[in-house]
Amino acid sequence: MELQTTIYIIVGLTFALYIGIAIWARAGSTSEFYVAGSGVNPVVNGMATAADWMSAASFISMAGLIAYMGYGGSLFLMGWTGGYVLLALLLAPYLRKFGKFTVPQFIGDRYYSKGASTIAVVCLLVASITYIIGQMTGVGVAFSRFLGVSNDTGIYIGMAIVFSYAVFGGMKGITYTQVAQYLVLITAYIIPAIFISLALTGNPLPQLGLGADNVTSKTSLLVTLNEVIQDLGFNEYTTQLPGSKLNMFVYTLSLMIGTAGLPHVIIRFFTVKSVADARSSAGWALVFIALLYTTAPAVAAMARLNLHTTMNPTIIQDPASIFKPDGAILNSERPDWMKRWEVTGLLKWEDKNNDGRIQYYNDKSTNAEFNQKAEEAGWKGNELSVNRDIIVMANPEIAMLPNWVIALVAAGGLAAALSTAAGLLMAISSAVSHDLVKNVFKPDISEKGELMTGKIAMAVSVVLAGYLGLNPPGFAAGTVALAFGIAGSSLFPAIMMGIFSKKMNKSGAMAGMVAGLGVTLFYVFAHKGIFFIQGTSYVDLIGGPNSFFGITPEAFGAIGAGINFIVAFAVDKVTKEPPEHIQQMVENVRVPRGSTAVTGDHYH
Repeated sequence: MELQTTIYIIVGLTFALYIGIAIWARAGSTSEFYVAGSGVNPVVNGMATAADWMSAASFISMAGLIAYMGYGGSLFLMGWTGGYVLLALLLAPYLRKFGKFTVPQFIGDRYYSKGASTIAVVCLLVASITYIIGQMTGVGVAFSRFLGVSNDTGIYIGMAIVFSYAVFGGMKGITYTQVAQYLVLITAYIIPAIFISLALTGNPLPQLGLGADNVTSKTSLLVTLNEVIQDLGFNEYTTQLPGSKLNMFVYTLSLMIGTAGLPHVIIRFFTVKSVADARSSAGWALVFIALLYTTAPAVAAMARLNLHTTMNPTIIQDPASIFKPDGAILNSERPDWMKRWEVTGLLKWEDKNNDGRIQYYNDKSTNAEFNQKAEEAGWKGNELSVNRDIIVMANPEIAMLPNWVIALVAAGGLAAALSTAAGLLMAISSAVSHDLVKNVFKPDISEKGELMTGKIAMAVSVVLAGYLGLNPPGFAAGTVALAFGIAGSSLFPAIMMGIFSKKMNKSGAMAGMVAGLGVTLFYVFAHKGIFFIQGTSYVDLIGGPNSFFGITPEAFGAIGAGINFIVAFAVDKVTKEPPEHIQQMVENVRVPRGSTAVTGDHYH
């Protein structure tokens, strides 16, 4: 059976499964729509959380970024998993004890203010919509390859599908759909990794294969990769940093606190029956997440090695051969997978020296000896442009794995992007309909009206994210990192202080959120454009790119969070402390006994 037919069958079957589950579990009440009736099994919820967690950024983009960033790419592994542990152990059980639907609801109750709740809604919307842009970028990559259409067309199709099944089932439908999506995406990630690890190292476990010897060079896989990419003018794989050590530290911290402040993951812990179940579900999710996150470094390194050896087949046996006239492959003999990805526009070749061969190297190398050899060989610049977001999706094709494996990866990529996009739409929907319309503007709205408002909010979000996804501010994982920075700088400090500081008042929390969000957006928009619209950046106004101690916009969330804390405590010191009943409520939540929800409906 030909590849395209196999892809249609496997992807079609997975989609039929998702839609079937969404119809079976469709929501009939606001409780089922927002928190799945708070009756989900902890193991099931752990799996759904893992699917929510492992978005297009994790499945499609992360390994691609690690493949090109090398050691520096480990900040994604450390930041996201570290943040999840922070969330699971430090915040989720306490938030569950408050027993609310949403993060803005918690902030409104804890800080006894509708104003605080409204600011939290704004923070949530900005972070979640930015996050969905990253998912739409991933959806575009997956759909364009799967259907053989342009990236833009892929995004349009993805928009329609995400919206339809998120609206259909609400949180109840999404939870059970995500269990199926997790099983698809983890199978799709691990099976190709096992095949590739066996081919390159003879070891079936990718985690061990990364440290094993390459079957061709008979030296360690990482040593071989280091030698190969250095022979092509790139920096050593195992020592690369994304800018300075300070930037790497701040970037990792930003991802951690952003993770702990992300509303769509926090909501997950409101879908179980008790605080004990919330802790159990968090533990299970960590197990399910670890399966992918421990495999990703191996997938990244092996994909990078496979790509370079495809372009220069003899580079491992004879490094000097790359400079010979027949060292690089002929474009006419390029593998079929390249032709398929060229259709999407995410892989491009330009013959700069008219020799009909594909020179793939670092034409911006600082190695003078390498540059001289490249010039003598008649190279006129790098000729192959590879979008980093395609590395995982193309990996089984590069490694010439069976068609069913390639089709499975297409299904996995779609499952990863769709599961997170749906979870984010839920967070947006509940924030607008429940926290903004019902709690602030129209308290007497009917249940039916509230559900309708939520669905309209979803529709607007999908259209907006889709539009911005057509011209994203970066690769999928980079865009997601921006969203984490926004959540970390605005929501995380307010949640943290709300749980662990009895004395933090509404004025301090509100001022902190506004300051954290404002400073972070100012720095991000300077680099990426106002509301990510291309051509509106104003980087010169702040003194050039990464002008704040070399910190990149993706890493700035941690700085914004620091400003949030400073402003919050400064304002708190000169304003009235919280009422006694609020302080008592915080005290009750912090005592880890029982599973009874604590109420705090005390808007003043």
